[in-house]
Amino acid sequence: MERRLTIEDYLGGEETNRPQELTYGILREPPAPGYDHQVIVGRLYVALDAHVRAEKLGRVILSPIDVILDPVQALVVQPDLAFVSAPRMNICSDRIWGAPDLVIEVLSTFNRRHDRTVKVGWYREYGVRECWIVDPVARTIEVIDAGSATSWPRSCAGEVLVRSAVLPLLRLRAGSAFTD
Repeated sequence: MERRLTIEDYLGGEETNRPQELTYGILREPPAPGYDHQVIVGRLYVALDAHVRAEKLGRVILSPIDVILDPVQALVVQPDLAFVSAPRMNICSDRIWGAPDLVIEVLSTFNRRHDRTVKVGWYREYGVRECWIVDPVARTIEVIDAGSATSWPRSCAGEVLVRSAVLPLLRLRAGSAFTD
């Protein structure tokens, strides 16, 4: 039987590096990510962090980090990467209390459907400006304007530059994220 947790119950638990999310009070604990997943997350973090720090744009945060989208409804997610712009750093303290400007989800066998549909829906609803869905199998990065329910994802692969409205000066080739 599933036990419903409040945001206080969840945040009062023991600290862990295991992935956990709170979905309207229900604790979700997916398996730890695989090797290729983590290599991709690491490569993207290094590239984004270097750009963001050089331009003094804000901060890139690596999972696991709780992003509390809705404390009242007990909705907490852990995107693989999140970017919070400098003017919005006030949402960052012990956790991220609100919608980051950009979130990145790297798909794995376990979470493909959930991340593409459910989490992107939440990101749109709660005000994330942009979401990247990284597909290690297709070797693509889809850039989704999460602020618009009608825009189509832009798919980038190989030598194509990932174009970001949130980080417009970023020059990242999609293929650089994937293992050799």
